[in-house]
Amino acid sequence: MESLSAKELVELVRSVFPHHPGDSILSILTDVPRTASSDHPAWKSRRETAFRWMGTLYDARRDIPMDDVRLYVYPDVGSNNADLPADAYLCGTIPPDEAASLKETSLRVPFADVFSESQILIAPTEYSTTAPLKLAAKHYGFRAATMPGFGPEMIPALRVDYVQVARYVEAVKARLDKAVGADILFLVDGRVEARMHFDLRHRTAHSSTGRFPEIGTAGNLPSGEAYIVPYEGEGKAPSATAGVLPVEIGGEVVYYKIEKNTAVSAEGGPTAQEESDYLKREPAYGNMAELGFGVLGKFGLSPCGEILLDEKLGLHIAFGRSDHFGGRIGLKDFSTPAAVIHLDRIYLPEMQPRVAVVEVVLSFARGRTEMIMKDGRYTIF
Repeated sequence: MESLSAKELVELVRSVFPHHPGDSILSILTDVPRTASSDHPAWKSRRETAFRWMGTLYDARRDIPMDDVRLYVYPDVGSNNADLPADAYLCGTIPPDEAASLKETSLRVPFADVFSESQILIAPTEYSTTAPLKLAAKHYGFRAATMPGFGPEMIPALRVDYVQVARYVEAVKARLDKAVGADILFLVDGRVEARMHFDLRHRTAHSSTGRFPEIGTAGNLPSGEAYIVPYEGEGKAPSATAGVLPVEIGGEVVYYKIEKNTAVSAEGGPTAQEESDYLKREPAYGNMAELGFGVLGKFGLSPCGEILLDEKLGLHIAFGRSDHFGGRIGLKDFSTPAAVIHLDRIYLPEMQPRVAVVEVVLSFARGRTEMIMKDGRYTIF
């Protein structure tokens, strides 16, 4: 099984988190299944990796440099980007296979204390912590790299040239910052066209380059994307995001009808009916939360089945929560905390073979336009 050497791991941390005066505690976060029946080999391996990284980085803490390296574990939250529980557990062994064992083997610590005492956090977890850690980073002033679904197949993505990654990402971000709209033409099964317009007014984009030099920031690792929250209509004018968004789910193409930046219904087969019913029960799920452009595909990387890496390879569009990216849809808009979700749909041939991205065209003030993708490939670099 491929893994980072101790030297590579230390160099990665130093590259991702340039040292700041006052950096003293690095904490690793990972989640534990609430029930043993929900566990699986990749999750168990990830917990073991978290423990191994803690030990390796603790032994090399003077080279980072840090004073202490800790491992905190917590019961899983059940869905991506849901809020974290009130408490974590300081763990000195390989995390257990069931959360009930934490009280017997580890020391309970309020997450508020974890956040206030740690300057750097690394979170290889089953369920994404990106949303809650982005929000907490701003409040507590730590820096964090979130690694949901991380596995050994992602190791090559940690070895790419992140200087070049940053150049590509910033080239996309610069265009998104100035754009007022994005028009995407999809082709389903080589014959059925679907068009989407995303309203990008009143928004600036975010860049995720895989480095976190600024205090109070958090994001994914591996990384390599520029992304933007479409205008959600919080101002006087409604959002102009509208169209038909095709998504292939389990071999079936679901056609979402988008109005005012929200999926209001879905057409297709049985999956589409389930999605349409769910949109009625959970309207916040239908929010168009993110238009993202990953660049790691330029480095020859392939999808591995984990969103953490796969979304960084090309175009992706997310449903649901957006407040962690500067949008307005958050916990308050969902029926329960367990229903909170930020779900990326990734447009790669390996993942949605029936849905092709024909072109992505950005529009700017005074009628100027620029095509940035053609047939799924970037045209700007």
